[in-house]
Amino acid sequence: MDKKKILIVDDDENIAELISLYLIKECFDTEISDNGEDALAKFKTYKPNLILLDIMLPGMDGYDVCREIRKSSNVPIIMLSAKGEVFDKVLGLKIGADDYMVKPFDSNELVARVQAILRRIDDKNEGGANSINEKEESVSYDGLSVNLTSYSVVYNEALIEMPPKELELLYFLASRPNQVFTREQLLDKIWGYDYVGDTRTVDVHVKRIREKIKDENNWSIATVWGIGYKFEVK
Repeated sequence: MDKKKILIVDDDENIAELISLYLIKECFDTEISDNGEDALAKFKTYKPNLILLDIMLPGMDGYDVCREIRKSSNVPIIMLSAKGEVFDKVLGLKIGADDYMVKPFDSNELVARVQAILRRIDDKNEGGANSINEKEESVSYDGLSVNLTSYSVVYNEALIEMPPKELELLYFLASRPNQVFTREQLLDKIWGYDYVGDTRTVDVHVKRIREKIKDENNWSIATVWGIGYKFEVK
């Protein structure tokens, strides 16, 4: 089986090499880039399965690299930064990053997050091979259709651009109407691992979904105060 390819973008050579060693040990193939422009070039030629992207880069920063890649690809992106301010996390997720890690991080946690994201993508690409029901995974309500098989959202007859994690979260809630889920449960179901208590990630994604689709008379993405969220159908 071909090794999964990870593009590591970090201008700190020591950190990049260390990350590369951890991933190679877990049977990944890696490529390192130390600036944004080179990262975009290698993205096109190397065709990575996942990108580890540092925010603070010389010239074009990680945010700009992420925005540029999102114009043409939904390749998973985990953003890395020594800064832990909430603003950085929100902005990174807002422009389409799948995950966010603050340096210094535990190598085992980094590998676990990489593996979890790639495992979820493999499950989707296998067309539900692990499921007995091979039907197309989609849900529809008045004015809204969410298709997990084709990763598409149609709202009021318009195709809505939505990063993978937003779409997966929306589908998860919409396919389980009126069920209440805590933020921790949603992190586990959508991200596939313990997110170290960073439940704000769910709030950011819900906020982004609400900016793109508005509640209708007979359905809404409802906040259950003190608990979490539900897709409410009236």
